[in-house]
Formats: sequence, structure tokens, C-alpha cells
Amino acid sequence: MPHRILVVDDDILVLEALKDLLTSSGYEARVATRGQEALEILDKEHFDLLILDVVMPKMTGYDVCRAVRKRDDEMSKVKIIMLTAKTEPRDPKIEERYDCNLYLTKPIDPGRLKGLIQDTLEDSNNQGR
Repeated sequence: MPHRILVVDDDILVLEALKDLLTSSGYEARVATRGQEALEILDKEHFDLLILDVVMPKMTGYDVCRAVRKRDDEMSKVKIIMLTAKTEPRDPKIEERYDCNLYLTKPIDPGRLKGLIQDTLEDSNNQGR
């Protein structure tokens, strides 16, 4: 059974590109354009990985990440990769602060992203969050 990944981004072109990249790599990909929509999907479905855009209207990727980590079910332990187009200097403790597995800046090489996704999912097979 392929790993299931939920991608959340308000940019339709980014969503389509990520979904194509993931499905061509053998993953089952689902998309959401808003943070609240993602949380509603998580109430009904299980995923192995979330890929969250940081900057979205109303509910940021940070907000979604916090809400997921506060859940009282198995989804609270899902692997999370945050993507951002922000250009300010990177905080070296950002993964710790938001309890995400990776924090990456866009644009990112598709080959590198595929490798990081694979590494993150393999890590989940060996341990918890």
C-alpha cells in the first residue's frame, strides 16, 4: 500500500506540481487549498505525511501544524514537512518550535524534495515523530 500524503497550499499551480511529483513517485496524494479544509480531511482520513505551505490566508501552515499536534488521536504523530517562500534568515530551531520534521524553502529541486520525503517516511517506519 503506498504512503498517503496530504499537501496543503493555497497556490493551485504548486498543488498540481506537488501532486504530480508525488503520484509519479508512487505515493497517494491528496490536496487541500486551505488550512481548515486540511483539518476537516484529517478528521476523516489517515495520512503518513503532511506537506504544509507556511503562508496561507486565514490559517497558516504553522496554525495547521499546531492544531494537528494538539489532536488526541494517532494523526497527532504524523510526519510534517513545512514549505515556505519566506526569504528571511532561517531560525535553526524552527522544527523544534513548531514540532515539524522539516522546514524547507521554495523553490526546491524536485529530486531533492523526493529524497527528503522518502527519508522522512522511512524515518517514520523506524521511530515515532
